[in-house]
Order: sequence, then structure tokens, then C-alpha cells
Amino acid sequence: MSNKELIENCVLLDQKSYEDLTYLFKMFADSTRLKIFTVLAYKECSVNELTEVLGVTQSAVSHQLSTLRAANLVKYRKDKQTVYYSLQDNHVMMIFKQALEHVKE
Repeated sequence: MSNKELIENCVLLDQKSYEDLTYLFKMFADSTRLKIFTVLAYKECSVNELTEVLGVTQSAVSHQLSTLRAANLVKYRKDKQTVYYSLQDNHVMMIFKQALEHVKE
């Protein structure tokens, strides 16, 4: 099969799927969010714990977590007065790990 035939047989996604993918990858385009992913890959954490580990303000962490929640990449649970965050599911972890392996090559 020629290159032209391969390209012609390529099945493109619908526009909304590309827009959704663009939005997803934008979530990985911020160093603070990537640091949050790194920490949450190991354990769930509160905002205070993330603030302490990352060395950024509580406001910055809360803002980024809000963005990640809106993108359905992190979830939370409440335990009395404390809110704990974790990665939404294994897909998020797989995307993050694959990207990390790619940049380490």
C-alpha cells in the first residue's frame, strides 16, 4: 500500500473528539499541575499537604485542583473538615506515566 493510500484510508475523528483531546492535553501543560499529578500518583493528599510538598501557595494549589476537577482528572473525598484529592482513575496515571517515559528517552 502506498503512502497516499495509507493517508487516504486514515480515519479522522469527529471535531468534538479533537477538541476534547486538546482540552485534555492542555491540562498537562502547566508545571504546577504536573507536580500535583506526580504527588497524587503516590497517594491522596489534602490541599495543605500538597502546598507543603510543592512549596506553592494554598491559593495556587486550590486553583489548579479546581481546574483538574473540572476536567475530571482528579477526584476528592471529605473526611470531617479535610478534603483529600486523588487521581480520577488509572487512565490519568497511564497518560502521565507514558508522557514521562517519552521525555526521559
